[in-house]
Amino acid sequence: MTDLHAFIAGLPKAELHVHHVGSASPRIVAELAARHPDSKVPTDPEALADYFTFTDFAHFVQVYLSVVDLIRTPEDVRLLTFEVARELARQQVRYAELTITPYSSTRRGIDERAFMDAIEDARKAAEAEFGTVLRWCFDIPGEAGLVSAEETVRLATDDRLRPEGLVSFGLGGPEIGVPRPQFKPYFDRALAAGLHSVPHAGETTGPETVWDALTYLGAERIGHGTSSAQDEKLLRHLADHRIPLEVCPTSNIATRAVATLDEHPIKEFVQAGVLVTINSDDPPMFGTDLNSEYAVAARLLGLDEGGVAELAKNAVEASFLDPAGKARIAAEIDTYTSTWLAS
Repeated sequence: MTDLHAFIAGLPKAELHVHHVGSASPRIVAELAARHPDSKVPTDPEALADYFTFTDFAHFVQVYLSVVDLIRTPEDVRLLTFEVARELARQQVRYAELTITPYSSTRRGIDERAFMDAIEDARKAAEAEFGTVLRWCFDIPGEAGLVSAEETVRLATDDRLRPEGLVSFGLGGPEIGVPRPQFKPYFDRALAAGLHSVPHAGETTGPETVWDALTYLGAERIGHGTSSAQDEKLLRHLADHRIPLEVCPTSNIATRAVATLDEHPIKEFVQAGVLVTINSDDPPMFGTDLNSEYAVAARLLGLDEGGVAELAKNAVEASFLDPAGKARIAAEIDTYTSTWLAS
């Protein structure tokens, strides 16, 4: 391990764009597949590497949904959530906003109250055992249409159901054929209930989708935003209004949103003054983790340890953590970095 990789491995971090089901490790996916043998998902962890090789974004969604089908009981939900926290803690993640798609579970018959209890129980247990703070983003699965939007916003805003850890409201899934403006009424309701807006946009479509997310959905951060580099006006807007991009380099290659890492627009984002955060998206499915994504970003941006530390602080700044929590993690990053550089 090089010095920079070793530095990254110990660096305190926050992660803002990582999916609940998409974070299931091969061990957990194999265990869930063994619990539900009617599934086509391999029960051998080593076979999952081939299973998680995607031809395009549509194929990725198809495979992703097959893993979603393995989450059938509250016990499955609790296991997955706690094990995702364990993996985050292993990478020195102090705070994470985990994107959860409750509609995918409730429509498969999991009781909505039991679902909320399962994620909250796992969240509290993980914070007690690992020290990693989890918060939730409930997102609409765009491919499921407006019925899923209605169900997601209901679950997110009903005071009898809304989990304590919920901080934001998102929109995922395919962008092609799923225009953002149609989801405005649902985001309006979520924002009125005090949630933050963090839709995916501009991952597999052009910058107009990012504009739609800003204009109609009140986006405070943009998931991916890869095509923003094609629009100088948009880059200026993102920079001037300090609207962060949740950048996931390896994910963009795996889903063919970007052809090669060397063509990734992260450098254009930084040069334009956009606040960039580094994230892993669906890490086991893409053969990566957050530490690896920081190493990729360091190479693409030519960063040393100090530059990587500033990148980590971007995620803290862009998070929805309270000011005291932000200050605590930022100070921990500074202390770790200064100690490392002095050694």
